[in-house]
Amino acid sequence: MNLVIVESPTKSKTISKFLGKEYKVLSSFGHIRDLPKSELGVDVENNFKPKYIIPAKSKKTAADLKKAAKNINLVILATDEDREGEAIAWHLSQILNLDGKKPYERIVFHEITKKAVEDALENPRKINLKLVDSQQARRILDRLVGYKLSPFLWKKVVRGLSAGRVQSVAVRLIVDREREIDKFKPEEYWTVEALLKKDDNEFPARLIKQNGKTIPKLGVKIKEDADKILKDLKEAEYKIAGIQKKEIKKYPAPPFTTSTLQQTAVQKLGFSAKQTMRIAQQLYEGINLGKVGSVGLITYHRTDSLNLSQESLGAAQEFIKNKFGANYSLEFPRIYKTKSKTAQEAHEAIRPTEAGRQPESIKKYLNAHQYKLYDLVWKRFIACQTQAAVFDSTVIDVQAKNYTFRATGQILKFDGFLKIYPVKFGENILPLLNKDEILRLIKLISEQHFTQPPARYSEATLIKILEEYGIGRPSTYAPIISTIQDRGYVIKNEQRKFTPTEIGFLVNDLLVENFPEIVDVKFTAQMENDLDKIAAGEEEWVPTIRNFYEPFHKHLLQKYEEVKKKKLEEPTDKKCPKCGKPLVIKLGRFGKFYACTGFPECKHTEPIIISTGTVCPKCIEGDIVERKTKKGKIFYSCSRWPKCDFALWDKPTGEKCPKCGSLLVTNNKNKIKCSNKECKYQK
Repeated sequence: MNLVIVESPTKSKTISKFLGKEYKVLSSFGHIRDLPKSELGVDVENNFKPKYIIPAKSKKTAADLKKAAKNINLVILATDEDREGEAIAWHLSQILNLDGKKPYERIVFHEITKKAVEDALENPRKINLKLVDSQQARRILDRLVGYKLSPFLWKKVVRGLSAGRVQSVAVRLIVDREREIDKFKPEEYWTVEALLKKDDNEFPARLIKQNGKTIPKLGVKIKEDADKILKDLKEAEYKIAGIQKKEIKKYPAPPFTTSTLQQTAVQKLGFSAKQTMRIAQQLYEGINLGKVGSVGLITYHRTDSLNLSQESLGAAQEFIKNKFGANYSLEFPRIYKTKSKTAQEAHEAIRPTEAGRQPESIKKYLNAHQYKLYDLVWKRFIACQTQAAVFDSTVIDVQAKNYTFRATGQILKFDGFLKIYPVKFGENILPLLNKDEILRLIKLISEQHFTQPPARYSEATLIKILEEYGIGRPSTYAPIISTIQDRGYVIKNEQRKFTPTEIGFLVNDLLVENFPEIVDVKFTAQMENDLDKIAAGEEEWVPTIRNFYEPFHKHLLQKYEEVKKKKLEEPTDKKCPKCGKPLVIKLGRFGKFYACTGFPECKHTEPIIISTGTVCPKCIEGDIVERKTKKGKIFYSCSRWPKCDFALWDKPTGEKCPKCGSLLVTNNKNKIKCSNKECKYQK
C-alpha cells in the first residue's frame, strides 16, 4: 500500500478516482507546521533558525498522517507545484521522518487529470530544498519585519497596528496616489469638431492641425481661442485632402496568469482577488460532475507563466476547427512568451483541462460564481488560439482654410476570436468618399474639457502595478489586498477604488520618514529577486536574511530612542456618561472616536457623530448623520438608529429631487443625483 498526501480533501477526492486500490490518498489540510503566533519563533542568534510547531488545529491531522504512514511501503507527496507546495511537502517529510528512514517520492502536476497524475507517478523526484529555502526565507523575513516593527507602531502610535514587508509598500502606493490626486489642478482645454455631410450621411471630424502643425491635447486652452477658430471656419470650404484605407488586425489577449485572471475577474465579474483565488482553487481541485465524479476543470491557478502544453494547443485547434470552421483555426499554434523575469518554475498558464469541455455543458454542476470564472478561463484560452479579428479602417483628412480635420471609420470584416471572447473595439461607418470631394458643413462644435487627476487604484490596477514593479508573487497578491483592508489602512469607496484612512496616512508617513527602505518599491522588488535567486540555487537563504536584518534591527533600536510618541488625543468639553470624567478624541485603526480619560478603569467609548443638517425623510424626527462601518467606510443614517433604519452611502445635499421628491446626494465624483435608484435625475 502506498500513501499519497495532498493539501486539501477536495484534491484528495479528485485524485483518488485515478488511482488503484494500492493507493490511499489523504489530506494535510494546508500547512501542517508553522511559526508560533505567540512569539517571534526565529532564533536570530543561531542563523535565524525557525521554531516550527504543529498548531492546535493541525494536531489531529498530523497524528492521523503519522498513523497512516506506519505500515506504508511508500509515501508520495503530491502537494502543489509552487514554493508553498514544496514547503508543505518538506514539513510533511519532517513530521513523518521521511528523510532516509522511510521511502518517499515527490510528484507534481499542472492539472488534476488522470493522464497528468499518471505521468507524475512515472516521473517522481525528491523535494527541491532550494524552493523550500526560498519559501522559508520569505516566511522568516515577513515574520521579522512584522513582529519587530509592529510593536514599534504600538508604542509610538496606537496598539493594534501592524506593519508588513510587502503590505506597507502597497499602502504607500495608495497613499502616494491619493496625494497626487489632492495636489492635482485641472487644466481647461477645448476641442473643435465639424459635423460634415455627404448626401444623406453625416459624420464628425475632429480638428487636429493648424497651419500644418499638430494641435496638442491642451492646444486650445480657453473658450475665446475656440470661438476664434469657429469664426474663422464658418465660411470655409471643406475639401477631402487625403484618404487612407488599410486592413487592421486585432489579436487576442494571451491566456491567463494569476495576475491577469484576478484583474479581469475584478473588472468583468466584480469579484475580489481573494474571491477569484478561492473559486479558481475549487475549479482546479475538482468539481463533482455527476456520473464522472470529481473533475479538475482548470490547470494550477498560481502561476506567472504563459506556457501552454503541446497537447492543449492541439486540442484547442481541433475544437476550434470542428466548432467554428477551418477559417477560425490557426495553421500553427500561437505561442506566448512569458514577459515576467520572475516567472516561477516550469508552470503553465491557467487554462481548461479539456478544450472541448464547454462551459454550457457543465453549467448545471457549477454554482453561479464557479460558472462565470470557468467561462472566463475557457473563453480566454480558446480565443488565444483563434484567428485575429480583421477590421477595414479608413482615415480621412479634411482641409478647411489652414485647418485640418480628421475622421476615422472602422468596420468589422472578420470576427475571428471576437466570436468567442467579445472585446469592445467599436465600429464607426463613414460614407464612400473621394479625394478632392467637397463636403457640406452642418455645424461646428466646440466643447470644454478639463484634465483629469490620476485614477485611484482598484484591486485590478493595484495588482497590475505590484506585478509591474516586481512586488509580490502569484500567491501573494490576494493576501496583500485583504491584509491592507483588514488592518484598516485603506477602504474601498463607492466606485470600489482604494482610499487611505486617517490611520493609513499616519502609519505610512511614520514608516516613510523613519524606515524608508521598508516602504521603498525598488528595495522590496530587490528582496523578491533575492528570494528568486535562493529558489534558483544562486544564493543561500541565511546570508540573504542576515544582510537585511542586521542593519534593520540596528536602525530600529535607534528609532525607538529618537521617535517621540504621536499625540493622537484631542480634548473635548464632553463628559463620560458612565463615570463623569472628560472625554477625549482618539485615533484608532478605523478613524477617530470618543474615549473616556478614566481608562482603564472606565472603558467607555462612543463614535463621533457629524450631523449633515438634513432631516431624516423616513421618520421626520432624527437628523441624517455621518457614521462609519467597522472597517472605516463612511455612510449616512438617521440619528435615531436603530429605531429608524434609514441609510445612504452618498452624502445628502439637503435638497429634494424635483422629479420624485427623494433626497439629492453627492456621489464620489462630486455629481449630484437622486438617492432613489428608480429615479435617474442628476445635475
